[in-house]
Amino acid sequence: QVQLVESGGGLVQAGGSLTLSCAASGRTFRSYDMGWFRQAPGKERELVAAITWSAGSTYYADSVKGRFTISRDNAKNTLYLQMNSLEPEDTAVYYCASGTFSGLINGQFRYWGQGTQVTVSS
Repeated sequence: QVQLVESGGGLVQAGGSLTLSCAASGRTFRSYDMGWFRQAPGKERELVAAITWSAGSTYYADSVKGRFTISRDNAKNTLYLQMNSLEPEDTAVYYCASGTFSGLINGQFRYWGQGTQVTVSS
């Protein structure tokens, strides 16, 4: 089993940056593809970015391409999401999740964190 704990959320002005972290427990972290989802009030959960276990492939939603970067450090059991040029529309609870790369892209996951709030003011 993998436990995921997100951190790094907060309040930032439009145009600012934040880096989210997801600390994973267990020795199997490096075996899983990982992703970041977000859910805003009244909206469906959406995949923001995903990365394969080896970091050889990444996926980004069109809405964040060129602004967000997903990365991982398997030695530290940690997943990251660097978010630049933040917009009010990026306001949401951000969750990290593990699963398969194709499954994550299709909204499927095996393990899920508790989330961290990101609020972007205009």
